[in-house]
Amino acid sequence: MERKAMESLVQWKSSKRRKPLIIKGARQTGKTWLMKEFGKRYFKYTAYINFDNNEYMRDVFDMDYNIERILMAVNIATGVKIVPEETLIIFDEIQENPRAIASLKYFCENAPEYPVIAAGSLLGVAIHKGVSFPVGKVDSIELSPLSFREFLCAVGEEGLETLISEQDFELMNAFREKYIDWLKKYYYIGGMPEVVQAFVENKDFAEVRYLQNKIIEMYENDFSKHTSENELPRIRMVWNSIPMQLAKENKKFFFGKIKEGARAKDFEIAIEWLQDCGLIKKVYNVSKPAVPLKAYIEFSAFKLYLLDVGLLGALSELDARTVLDGSAIFVEFKGALTEQYVLQQLVADTQYTPYYFTETKSEGEIDFVIQKGMYIIPIEVKAEENLKAKSLRVYYEKYKPQAAIRTSMSGYKEQDWLVNMPLWTVSQF
Repeated sequence: MERKAMESLVQWKSSKRRKPLIIKGARQTGKTWLMKEFGKRYFKYTAYINFDNNEYMRDVFDMDYNIERILMAVNIATGVKIVPEETLIIFDEIQENPRAIASLKYFCENAPEYPVIAAGSLLGVAIHKGVSFPVGKVDSIELSPLSFREFLCAVGEEGLETLISEQDFELMNAFREKYIDWLKKYYYIGGMPEVVQAFVENKDFAEVRYLQNKIIEMYENDFSKHTSENELPRIRMVWNSIPMQLAKENKKFFFGKIKEGARAKDFEIAIEWLQDCGLIKKVYNVSKPAVPLKAYIEFSAFKLYLLDVGLLGALSELDARTVLDGSAIFVEFKGALTEQYVLQQLVADTQYTPYYFTETKSEGEIDFVIQKGMYIIPIEVKAEENLKAKSLRVYYEKYKPQAAIRTSMSGYKEQDWLVNMPLWTVSQF
């Protein structure tokens, strides 16, 4: 299963300013596989250390930060030769050993010839608990679930993916029905590597849902293992409310929908915890569609999405037929799945930070806005082939953007004031 992140690792390996690398991301997004596969392909040796329940290596880091002694311990623990530039050293579940996190500073300063990659699914939580983080001494990337393009390659549709990357819109329009079919399957399967692999091997949608529910169960077990008794109910309430929040026409997160009388301050820590685990994505409203968007963030107004569209369907208990056949009872929630999909592709497959925009005292909302160089690009998301774009039209007439994008199940189409981009081409925005 090929991952786009592998290209980032190859670039990191050859960088003259290489620092120890931290791979961030939620559990089950494929961090361990990626690190090991990278070592297998591009290094002569790979020394893998998992700090989960590893008392021996914990004691090693408790002594001091002498790199020679640490390398000797890695050699003894793994039986792998530690050779500068030829051995990839992997520290997995590094959040379980805070001093190992701190040691990355000394690898950077005193032993840059030893390539080190670390990963931790609860790393963000550990750091917010007071773990010393080597700021400025590490590189980092974030690993998301498989994007739609990665999914196409995984299921053997490399040709369809190539048309997207080459922006061959004419041929894409010719194969539109095939894209729609695979897009609906992706809505249900999502991009969690284990789930995608199971589908590739068995083509069993019941197994897909079983595995998704097991992943959700594992995440929910993490809630109780790694949070206080006081915070646990709030985390569960936020987590379980996301499908309901996204099903609303106005998808802004309302605390009152979690619990009557709930206030933001009651749930801020819960939302931060879910973010630190990589389980949710927070998209802020901006008060003005101007450069830089970051200067106009309204921190009190935001939408929350899950990390994966397939998990959103599982948490919402949508069955396969409802998603794949487009049942009439599914009309309202179809918009939620589609927005989740678009957000997921923007995060996984582009360099943009997505925001959304609403006019003061207006019901109109632009689903996403992105900053592309010196321009702000509005994006309106349509779940089907509906080409009406009332909110986008109002926005265009007021702000005259260089480009306006509507994304839908329809093929590529240029109009006088906007471009319709098929949903499968989100990565090309």
